[in-house]
Amino acid sequence: MDKAHALVEKFRAQFGTTASVYRAPGRVNLIGEHTDYNEGFVLPAAIGFSCWVAIAPREDRKLVVRSENFEATVEVDLDKLPGRGSGAWSDYPVGVAWALVHAGNHPRGANLYIAGDVPLGSGLSSSAAIEVSVGYALLEIAKEAIDRTQLALLCQRAENEFVGARCGIMDQFISCHGRAGHALLLDCRTLEFQLVQVPQKIHLVICNTMVKHEHGAGEYNARRAECEEGVRLLREVLPGIRALRDVSPTELENHRGQLSGTIYKRCLHVVTENERAQKAAAAFRTGEIGALGKLMADSHRSLRDDFEVSCRELDVMVEIASRQRGLYGARMTGGGFGGCTINLVDANESAEFGKRVAAEYEAATKLRPDIYICEAGQGAEAIPLDVTSAR
Repeated sequence: MDKAHALVEKFRAQFGTTASVYRAPGRVNLIGEHTDYNEGFVLPAAIGFSCWVAIAPREDRKLVVRSENFEATVEVDLDKLPGRGSGAWSDYPVGVAWALVHAGNHPRGANLYIAGDVPLGSGLSSSAAIEVSVGYALLEIAKEAIDRTQLALLCQRAENEFVGARCGIMDQFISCHGRAGHALLLDCRTLEFQLVQVPQKIHLVICNTMVKHEHGAGEYNARRAECEEGVRLLREVLPGIRALRDVSPTELENHRGQLSGTIYKRCLHVVTENERAQKAAAAFRTGEIGALGKLMADSHRSLRDDFEVSCRELDVMVEIASRQRGLYGARMTGGGFGGCTINLVDANESAEFGKRVAAEYEAATKLRPDIYICEAGQGAEAIPLDVTSAR
């Protein structure tokens, strides 16, 4: 029995009726780190881990949400939704309902059964997957039109304002717009995007360091503030700029005297990373895959030395990967201070690559990593119940 049919049976056992099924994926960012909140460019791909939602309408105004992962159920009234989250898992589905209502949509009461296979706490955006899958499902059963970009923005609003996490738009956007076999070059200012084909010969191998440093959230907010300070100072000599996205490498060098050493380094990372993201997309388009190695190595080096968001475990993981057979490129991915690396690996070598990296990393750190071998996946979708193969 495939995933969708299994989910319907679990829904039936919980609620006593049949259901429709929807899914939305997690993601990995290939390159373009800490550029999204600077209105720059990112190159993420959806992956084959998803959040799945079985849903059926109710006659009243209640949302009853069952989480398989947390083995818990929550019930809320759509006409009496709280104004902010409580810190529980339910903040994500309830926050999406809140965002839909505040945007003028008309969600109806429903029973939901949620099951996710995006590894939690791994930096692969399980939060965006649950937000987008729930939002998609609620709009569909209310028979409201689904604009994927607007859905991404609504889900981002739910996370920013209801959950209280200051994420950029990338995670929700790729979960909505992902295309199987493709990455997506996203302009985080205009929300214009280009699909970028990932060759079938390349697997996305994600290596989880199994560490997350406690100071990460505070340091993340500090980096945002440092970027904003850089823009404020540079605006004195470059009055037309709105974000670091508007500053060229030449302009930054010409005016580095305006900045302290630390602020300069933060700006240098963002300005050069925007260029690297666009060059990486061009390398995929032209088939110059060999160029990806240097771009990803430079990205990691910049994140380590200029933006200072790497850590020993990430550096060790990238160093180990860099000497393995079949590697096209490796770097840390995500906010930093722990989490995962992304490795572009020859598909014929990916299984052995994962084994060798895991063994060497455990020997070096005494930590056993999780290794996920992925391909670029499809974005949010309804799952027809006559589908007989697992997705």
